[in-house]
Parts: sequence; C-alpha cells; structure tokens
Amino acid sequence: MFIIFMGVSGCGKTTIGKQTARALNLPYYEGDDFHPKSNIKKMSQGNPLTDEDRDAWLEKLSQLIQSKLDHGESGVLSCSALKQQYRERLNVDPQKVHFIYLKGSYDLILKRLSARTDHYMPPALLRSQFETLEEPQNIFTINIDQAPEAILQQALAYISQLRDKLNN
Repeated sequence: MFIIFMGVSGCGKTTIGKQTARALNLPYYEGDDFHPKSNIKKMSQGNPLTDEDRDAWLEKLSQLIQSKLDHGESGVLSCSALKQQYRERLNVDPQKVHFIYLKGSYDLILKRLSARTDHYMPPALLRSQFETLEEPQNIFTINIDQAPEAILQQALAYISQLRDKLNN
C-alpha cells in the first residue's frame, strides 16, 4: 500500500507523513526531493510551476510508487497533487494507492508558511497553490485546524481501516 499525503504547501504533509511512516514502520518519501533543480529554482524565485514543469516530477513519483508496489513494498509519500490529473497519474494502482488530503484555510496555512525558515517555497506562492488546487472528491480529508497528534491519529485510523479491507 502507498499512502500519499496531499495538499498545498504548508498544510503539514511532511510532518504528518513522516510521523505516519514512523508509526507504521514504513519508508517515507518527500515529494519535493524529486523536483528537478529547475523547478526548485523557479519556486524559490517566487514563480509558480506550470503543468509542463510538473510533468517530469510526476513521472518520477509515479515510477517510484509503481516500482515499490511491484516489489511488494509499501510507503508514505508527501506530494501536493493539487490537480485531479496529477492524482490520476500518481494513482498507479487504485487498490493500493490511497490519498489523504490535509485541508486548511488560506489564512492558517499562510501563517504557518510565514513562520517557516527552512523551505524554498516562499509564502507569496501560496495564493497560486490555492488557485491551482482542485479540491479532491471522494478522498479521505483531515482538517488541519487541530493539533498534529489529532491529525496523525485520524490518518492512522483511516489507514487501519484500509488495511482491514485489504485483508478481508
């Protein structure tokens, strides 16, 4: 099984993704690590990515997921997956790939991004992320206006339900 935490920058994908992977003893993959240097440079200069910019990145992530699943491995990935077409590309096996949408308001996430000092994504790009976001339908959603521990517990409960379904 592959769990993908999705949402705009600053919603907690990395934090919750790492905690989930640790709790489940699974490998964690940071989607941002798969961006080509040109994408990181573009974002760090305050320029939003286009679909074309994201193409090679999404292909790498899809290949990673497929390769791990082909080898019987599970994992946790954080990836913005802002558009439906991006999620479709990542969903290489609908039985084994599951998304968790970390949803928050613009103001809450802007506050978080403004406090962050260790990331190339400037807060000024948040508006473009919200404009690009196609809110997912029929995907497990967790509102992030609560403590990280509560978010983690909701994610783990959902994953437990998925595992139960797979085992029955």
